[in-house]
Formats: sequence, C-alpha cells, structure tokens
Amino acid sequence: MKKYWILSVSVMLSSLFAVIFIGCGNDVVESEMTDDEFIRYVVSSGYDNDYNNDDNLVSQDIEDLNDEGALFNDNEPPTTSSYDSLYKWGRIITGVNRNTEITNEGDSLKNVVVNTTLNGNIIIIGYIANVMDTTIKPFTKNTSRKVVFKRIANTDKPRRNWRLYKVSCLDGQTTQPELGSSKVRIDKIEIYRNGEPNPSYTLTGPDFNNIIFVTKLFGGAGLLQLDRNEVIKAKVYTTSQMTEIDYVAFHSSKRGFGHKRTLFDFESQTGSGPYNRIFSKDLIINGTHKLGAYNAHFSATTHESFYEDDISKFASDVVGIPFKVTR
Repeated sequence: MKKYWILSVSVMLSSLFAVIFIGCGNDVVESEMTDDEFIRYVVSSGYDNDYNNDDNLVSQDIEDLNDEGALFNDNEPPTTSSYDSLYKWGRIITGVNRNTEITNEGDSLKNVVVNTTLNGNIIIIGYIANVMDTTIKPFTKNTSRKVVFKRIANTDKPRRNWRLYKVSCLDGQTTQPELGSSKVRIDKIEIYRNGEPNPSYTLTGPDFNNIIFVTKLFGGAGLLQLDRNEVIKAKVYTTSQMTEIDYVAFHSSKRGFGHKRTLFDFESQTGSGPYNRIFSKDLIINGTHKLGAYNAHFSATTHESFYEDDISKFASDVVGIPFKVTR
C-alpha cells in the first residue's frame, strides 16, 4: 500500500519609495523589451495586479498547482486512525521549466503555445495498521496551454500594444513516474448551473488545450461565468485502465475559494477494462470569492498512487478551466 505521507514610519516610507521607484522603473524596463519578451513576461508573471484582467490567467497556473504540502480534502473529516486510510496529501513543486513558443499571424496577432514542465513531490500521509506514515513520490508533470495576444496599438511600449485575445483550457498529465493518460484520463467535464437538468458548459477532451475562449475585451463570449454563492454541479468523465476506483478532485484557486481541494463522488461506470467512469460533486462558489479571472483545476489520479508505497506508482491527469466571477 502507498504510504501516506514591523512597522516603523521609516519602514513605511522605504516601502513607499520602493514602490514609486519600481513603478517608474517599469517604463524603462518595458521600453527595452521587445514585443515577444513582453509576451513571455505576461505569460510567466502576469499583466498587472488586477485579477479582472484575463491577461493574468496563465501566470496563475504554477501557484494554483502547488499545494505546498499535504492538505485535507475540504469535504471530508480527517481520518484519525484506520488499518489502511488516506489522511491527507498534496503536491510540492520544486522546479518549473516553461517553454513559450510564439508565432506571428500578420502584424496583429501573436499565437503562443505555453508548454510547462513541473518537477516536484507528492506527499502522502496515512495510516497503516493504525500507525501514521508518510510516503514521498517524486513526479514530473507536463502542461500545455494556447493563448493568442492581439495588437491594440503600435508604440515603443509593449504593454500598450498587446492584450490577451484568446485563451485555452490547460491540459496536463504526469510523465514520470508514470504517464498519466496511460492509466487514467479525463475525457469530458460538464458544469451544471442553477439546478438545470442540462449542462450550461460542456468541455470535451481529451485535448482540452484545443478548447478556446475569446475574451470579452474583443467581443467574444468570454470565460465561463459563475457567481458568488452559486451552487454548481460538476461532472467529470474519465477513462481508466485501473480496476480500483480512481481519485477525482477539484483544486480551487488560492486567491479564489481558498487553499482547498474537494474530492468528487464516484457515480457510475461502464466497461470491464478500460472503464468509463463518471464522478460528480456540488461545488459552492464562496460568498467572499474575489471577483476576477481564475482557473479551476480538475485532476484524476489512480488509487494505487495513494495506496501503494512504491514510488514508481503515480499517475495523474489534470485539466484547468478558466472562469470569471463578476458578481
């Protein structure tokens, strides 16, 4: 079984001067950037501090995918003892390598493919024969996302020239120790709003980075729209090679719902291997959720990833969906 693992006035003034200096310095640095360098900067660091700007979406991914340690599922009481039980788990990202490929479409569009390699450890804490134990499994995960920036001006300051025009879902999976999709794969996600019998949004994979959203800044439909205090039902459809039921979870943005994770309920399956499974969960958009654009991440992970101490057993698939809370 996988083992579970001050503030004086001088300081205030210094901070203020630092902000002023940095603010003034941005124009200097920016004027020295090429358009492509600025695009890469936005992809890695964001456009500004306003989360209403869709331009910040891609830069959020790394932080959102880093649990910084083992966490409890927010919808389950922690297990205090059991013969074999999962207590808490989470990812720690130790290395990031981002490859940003930019191609021009005329003089007005920049098509960007963002491929990111994440290295880290999955920390699993649980009980074996009523004794708490920890297992650490190193992993590598690859993610991919497509974005398009559109020219809105032609100046010597790239920030004034380019804004996010299109953005895709994030598609990712472990590549080490196991290829995620070879064990379990997310095929489709449905989002039901307001108790309606039919989904308001259906996102079909398995190549979720081919699902493109056009931002409202350029007259598109925009990202998925959700409201504070709204109860939504999410359904996740998977294909699994594993006999034991996989773990499907929703990972909320730290700036949004909070640093939380919600485990889905197994609903049904068909097939005798591979297995087509459906998982579902009612999710509440917190009443204090910050307005703005965020990413909702869904993962599917094999049962043996958590219940076997063999570090070669870890396979997980992940999908990130951009959404916006506007009220």
